[in-house]
Amino acid sequence: MQRRHEKSEQTRELILATALQLFVERGFFATSVHDIRRAAGLSIGSIYHHFPSKEAVARALYNDLVARMTGMVESACSGHQTVRDRSRAVAELLCQATLESPALVTFVLHARHREFLSDAPPVCSTRPFELMQEMVRDGIASGELRSMDVVSASLALFGGVIRLIQLALDGVLQRPLTDYLDEVLEAGWRAVVSE
Repeated sequence: MQRRHEKSEQTRELILATALQLFVERGFFATSVHDIRRAAGLSIGSIYHHFPSKEAVARALYNDLVARMTGMVESACSGHQTVRDRSRAVAELLCQATLESPALVTFVLHARHREFLSDAPPVCSTRPFELMQEMVRDGIASGELRSMDVVSASLALFGGVIRLIQLALDGVLQRPLTDYLDEVLEAGWRAVVSE
């Protein structure tokens, strides 16, 4: 029983990993369930056993990725007392994820999820981004950050990092992603720090 459950979970993960790669390479609409089946080396029955439709695959992928990103942001924030240290830890983990799992980060940042998951919240309204705003809100309340609109402060603090990651994914950076991080973080910090 345990072995069957493990095999089922491995098959589910293979389907999701394959779909992620195909959705990033081709786009959601240009990828069929049969494309996922072929690329994963599975039967069509295996796909439909785990997911009733391509939309269900995309929804599971979206939910799994948001959960992973939430865990990353929570992990980055734990053990750090200041907003400056927490924001650096979040930025470093996001850059690390970009280097280790570019397809994952591409799907989160570039896919137009609402086109194929119309009832899913926009990515910027999901829990990882809420946690980043909570961090900023806490910094404003403690006086570490100057008093300003939380959305504006969050954009100033993390917007440059997100854009840097997008440029890395697009392959336009002249140097490694991490070479730019200190300057981008410092520019964001200067925009929000209490004087």
